[in-house]
Amino acid sequence: MRLLRSTDLALRVLMRLAVAGGSSPTTREVADGMDVPYTHLAKVVAELQHMGLLEARRGRGGGLTLTEQGRTASVGALVRAFEGSGDVVDCEGPTPCPLNTACRLRGALRRAQEAFFASLDPVTVEDIVAEPTGVLLLEISRGVDPRDVQGPDSPTRAGFPRPQA
Repeated sequence: MRLLRSTDLALRVLMRLAVAGGSSPTTREVADGMDVPYTHLAKVVAELQHMGLLEARRGRGGGLTLTEQGRTASVGALVRAFEGSGDVVDCEGPTPCPLNTACRLRGALRRAQEAFFASLDPVTVEDIVAEPTGVLLLEISRGVDPRDVQGPDSPTRAGFPRPQA
């Protein structure tokens, strides 16, 4: 199953904001940092705000902040909201499937889709930014290559060895 671009962006925005600490990046800053068009990200941010997962303030001192609801949001619920409840396959499209009325594949695919969502239900935004992901996200959002940041006990602060040149 392949996620819609909007679902991917929503998850990445929430992850980015979960590690923002006290800062409130603007939609433009997040879009630039993620290398995505501002207009696409603005639509996703508006939907996340409507869902109560983030707050967006305009003007000087404004920016995006993750709400407590956003921090504890279920990834499964978020993916369902952005993906919708449509079928994995389009059996009734412009060229309807001749097996449509007696097909068992459609039901099997629907059950598989629900199992996919259900496996994401217990996972929260906080869970997906736990170490080492959170450190890497923070470094990337600051424009730092995580491989270039040294820590006291490991080859890199994130704990991953630097690739050999």
